[in-house]
Amino acid sequence: MFEAVDSPHLVPFDGSFRVAAAPTSPPGEPPPKAVLKGQLEESVKRLDDLQRRLYADDHWGVLLVFQAMDAAGKDSTIRAVLRGINPQGCQVASFKQPSKLELDHDFLWRISSALPERGRIGVFNRSHYEEVLVVRVHPEYLDGQRLPRNVPLQGRWEGRYESIRDFEGHLARNGYMVLKFFLNVSKEEQAARFKRRIDRPDKNWKFSEGDLAERSLWDDYMNAYEEALNATSKPWAPWYAVPADDKPYLRAAVAQIVEESLATLGLEYPQLSDDEREELRALRDTIV
Repeated sequence: MFEAVDSPHLVPFDGSFRVAAAPTSPPGEPPPKAVLKGQLEESVKRLDDLQRRLYADDHWGVLLVFQAMDAAGKDSTIRAVLRGINPQGCQVASFKQPSKLELDHDFLWRISSALPERGRIGVFNRSHYEEVLVVRVHPEYLDGQRLPRNVPLQGRWEGRYESIRDFEGHLARNGYMVLKFFLNVSKEEQAARFKRRIDRPDKNWKFSEGDLAERSLWDDYMNAYEEALNATSKPWAPWYAVPADDKPYLRAAVAQIVEESLATLGLEYPQLSDDEREELRALRDTIV
């Protein structure tokens, strides 16, 4: 089974993570943007080679989960980290409000059907964690899920944490590397980015009045994130709480974690036996 690589942003496995203590800006004096850009480019270059090996080796699947408050930079981070990877070896799923068909199944059903195949990198832009984040903040959403009655509300969340842990443990035992990223943006930086979305015509489409309604529930969301990360950060499915106020730092940090994690899998191109190599040499001689 995969085990988490160390990082200053790794969420502990002992339930001691506190959102209030987690930095939203780089620790210390961040490197210049040019240095961070160079670090990102080097990681992306190595990721390209590792992704080729992942595809050829065909024994592992990779799942990258991104969760964050609005305007934290999920889309741009995914784009920056995976831009050098062969699109045929990568797939992205984004989970919005569940459809009627999805609500007729358990909350992990739509997640399972979107998992990447072995040899591929899958990205979840939002994920099964919406069910213990957005739904935790808006428990009225449970009314539309037609769940069994008479289960206490706290029991719902504990049950979902248990289901998520079991699900991700199952994935790990069956050859999946699961990395989860909480892009930790500050409330002040979110406000500045919202204002830029309003000020720039090419960004207007990314802003809606509903964003402000969710922003007013900031403390509720932080409590939900803290509890969810503490309940589900495990060595085989770790969470990384990465500072998101500085986008160049965020992108370089995420790329480094993904690259270093993939490097631990021992990915190799398939090796041919002596007989198979001899057969290939014989076939080569027939090419005219």
